[in-house]
Amino acid sequence: MPDPVARDAAEAESAFSHPAVAPDVSVPYGDHPDQVVDFYAPREGQASVPLVVLLHGGAWRAAYDRQHVTPFADFLARRGLAVANVEYRRGSEIPQQRGSGPVAGRWPETFDDIAAVMDALPGLARKALPQADVRRIVVTGHSAGGQLALWAAARHVLPTGSLWRLPTPPALRGVVALAPIADFAQAVELDVCNGAVVQLLGGQVEFEVRSPYVDPAALLPTGIATVVVQGRADITVPYAVSESYVDAAAKAGETVGLTLLEDVGHFPLIDPAADACAVVAEEIAQLAW
Repeated sequence: MPDPVARDAAEAESAFSHPAVAPDVSVPYGDHPDQVVDFYAPREGQASVPLVVLLHGGAWRAAYDRQHVTPFADFLARRGLAVANVEYRRGSEIPQQRGSGPVAGRWPETFDDIAAVMDALPGLARKALPQADVRRIVVTGHSAGGQLALWAAARHVLPTGSLWRLPTPPALRGVVALAPIADFAQAVELDVCNGAVVQLLGGQVEFEVRSPYVDPAALLPTGIATVVVQGRADITVPYAVSESYVDAAAKAGETVGLTLLEDVGHFPLIDPAADACAVVAEEIAQLAW
């Protein structure tokens, strides 16, 4: 049996080894420097193709931006899809105490940004990327981005009074969540990403109040076709988190697809050099087309 930590390190090194791929066009969706979306056109010049909205991971922390998933965005574009690679506000602009480490997410700005970009994307895509068919949108996200993807599809079931709530379901073909932080209680129990979930919500006291508004496992059923892809060897976000989300969906009367990949960790899902990435692309294509 390979050493799990050594495997994870090797998989991360491979995923992060690819050069960044420049987008075809970048468009702001707000005034903050992080409120920007990069568009990738289908590489064979196809007209009227589905649009994949890509939400990157990185534990909602500022150190990880959209650049590390640009090779994955290009991989999808080479398979005939239009891609919108979204940036959003992460971490904190407040200096941290020595030894406290980076903070995950910003409340409410992280979710303000995802709501804003999802609402603006159809109009932005029509102007910036005419090849994108905004009637066929699939949202995908990796890790923390997987949580955001699931949340973006669940805004119509947010508690009444939430400023992010939509009156009707979003016009999505579906969601493909990649090793998502999809059940907050389970993620906290397993200390996923060194306390990132509690940090995201502002602390333990705030966690109890805020989690019903952003925890995917609490926002069910959505009525949106949803698939989770997860590696069984993932030690960053253990597959127990995904299984807990799928179980919560079943209890709510909804079927969520779960594809568990043997001998696959956290990072091959977004690594164009890995077989797992092709599996992800196929899951996206099945919903998109």
